[in-house]
Amino acid sequence: MNLARGVEVLRAFSAQNALLGNREISVITGLPKATVSRLTYTLTLLGLLDRETESQKFRLAAGILSLGHPFLASMQVRQLARPLMVELARRSGCTVNLGMRDRANVVYIDSIRPDAGNAHLPDIGATYPLMASAMGRALIFSAPEQERKTMLNFLRVHNSEMFATFKGALEKDRKLWDKHRYCHNAGDWRSEIHAVAVPIRPPGLAAPALAMNCTLYAHRDALERLPKEVVPMLKDAVRQLEAAQGLL
Repeated sequence: MNLARGVEVLRAFSAQNALLGNREISVITGLPKATVSRLTYTLTLLGLLDRETESQKFRLAAGILSLGHPFLASMQVRQLARPLMVELARRSGCTVNLGMRDRANVVYIDSIRPDAGNAHLPDIGATYPLMASAMGRALIFSAPEQERKTMLNFLRVHNSEMFATFKGALEKDRKLWDKHRYCHNAGDWRSEIHAVAVPIRPPGLAAPALAMNCTLYAHRDALERLPKEVVPMLKDAVRQLEAAQGLL
């Protein structure tokens, strides 16, 4: 139980909430403030949180990186995908990301970012809502039927408001997926961000499901350019990645 609560405290931090006090963590997690105080004290001793002297608030510490590195280093697909992502970014002018599911979110495990004007600065470890993102919806629709149903039920219970908000976009993308095998976020979550995404077949039952996307930030031609020009390049990059893993 304490381990689970400690993880919830760590998950309270994000790029938008990089510095948090015990009271703020309590509000985000729903844990009692006294419990949060004990947990932040222990997590600081373990090197997973740092406490800022002036504000007495906490931020994630370098120990978090040491926990994540073995996981990322063990994923050979990242090494296979990177040159393909670099070339795709060069040809398309898009930011190209590789990601997987983390509960109700998509988490990026690699990112090639040629667009310096992208104010959201996608990077390794960045998370986005599963239902609201093209990559998330590609992961949903490409999952086996029973897993897809379980995933959607979880999302419905986890955040009913978000589920209701993006239900229409999900259904629209389902039809696109059935016909063309890709998903398209046409500014559904953030009006300035458009993205297309394609799932990647896993090399085995134990391998995590992955997807690759191409995003354009505040681009006036994104609505037409992504489906017509970028999707064929994205699908080709995914085919090359699957071939490199011996799947074709």
